[in-house]
Amino acid sequence: QVQLVESGGGLVQPGGSLRLSCAASISFFNANTMAWYRQAPGKQRELVASITPSGSTNSADSVKGRVTISRDNTKRTVYLQMNSLKPEDTAVYYCNAKSSTSDDGRFGNWGHGTQVTVSS
Repeated sequence: QVQLVESGGGLVQPGGSLRLSCAASISFFNANTMAWYRQAPGKQRELVASITPSGSTNSADSVKGRVTISRDNTKRTVYLQMNSLKPEDTAVYYCNAKSSTSDDGRFGNWGHGTQVTVSS
């Protein structure tokens, strides 16, 4: 059974940093490209960053240079380090394995996510 548990969100001032964590109970974790997504109020969920099994990373243009995605295969955990946060980064952040055919998540049962609010 797939279980995705995100944590680490919170309220931070513009320019601040947060580190998100995702504990992923999925089969063959090591073989999956893992990703972070976010959904802001009134907007569609979007891909933020992804990391392949070998550690190659990619990130959306809107966060490039400000986020670092990493993974610990022994712990089946994915991290998202976010720096220089902006108010437009405010959203609920989710993790999932990334589909091999699209930018969407592979698994339909998403976790609860973790709220990130950037505000002064």
